[in-house]
Amino acid sequence: MKTKKVVVGAIAATMLSLSVCPIAPAIAAGETVQISVSSAEVKAGEQFTVNVSLADVPSNGIQTLDFAISYDPKIVTIDRKKQERLQIPEQEAQMLQVHLQAQLFFESSIHKDLGEIDLVWTTGLKDSSYWISKDGVFCTITGTVASTAAEGAYTDLKVIPATRNATDEDGAAKNDSIACGYFKDKVKYSYEVKANNGKVSVKPAKIQPTLRGDADCDGQVKMNDAVLIMQSLSNGDRFGEDGTESTHIKALGVANGDVAGDPSSATVKRDKGGDGLSPLDALRIQEYLIHKIEELN
Repeated sequence: MKTKKVVVGAIAATMLSLSVCPIAPAIAAGETVQISVSSAEVKAGEQFTVNVSLADVPSNGIQTLDFAISYDPKIVTIDRKKQERLQIPEQEAQMLQVHLQAQLFFESSIHKDLGEIDLVWTTGLKDSSYWISKDGVFCTITGTVASTAAEGAYTDLKVIPATRNATDEDGAAKNDSIACGYFKDKVKYSYEVKANNGKVSVKPAKIQPTLRGDADCDGQVKMNDAVLIMQSLSNGDRFGEDGTESTHIKALGVANGDVAGDPSSATVKRDKGGDGLSPLDALRIQEYLIHKIEELN
């Protein structure tokens, strides 16, 4: 395996002790930072985007952060990474633009052979107001699912130590830890890291319904299903298939809820839908619940 290197260029001198070397647990800071990767479900050949987020960032802040995200390169390819600006105090950034450019450092690299994305953020600034100091999205990752990926296939997106040769203070020949912490008075302080892994799943090209009318996928046909269909149509940002609410309609719910077709060709009892969700589907479910029709076929 080739040794991987992170090139720091002109700022190498100021960050030699921080840039790519894991922080040895000389002193445990006694706090835990969460690194989370979101999940996505798309069809084969489609693009996806996931967020890498930080939570429970301690009040002392983070001066250096070095970790990786692993994935299955047979399932997905990674197209790009975009760093978010959660760590830079914008009211001061313009005044110290030159200084910040010389001292703040974000590096990312994609290693397709390993199925790994390496992410490093560090700064040589001792002023903690320029460290990562709040929760939020650290970066976004965009990729594409292989066109040959089978329906139902998936790859975990795991938060791991970056794969590289790096002898640490314990004598390990390989990097075996996620660096997250800071330096103070030449002493290293290391936070614990809790990893919350994500996933990219391959969505079936066409989902088959499991129970006609069961839009909320609870195994029953009730008035709630008609309500959810109307919510998904009237407020798609919150309740649509990609909505933000935890109770938003799912892909299976869309398939289950599509019980009525074009009114001009409807046969009341035998109409099987197939034209997507509409208010007519909610009406048909209500007709079924009051026994105006006998079945949802």
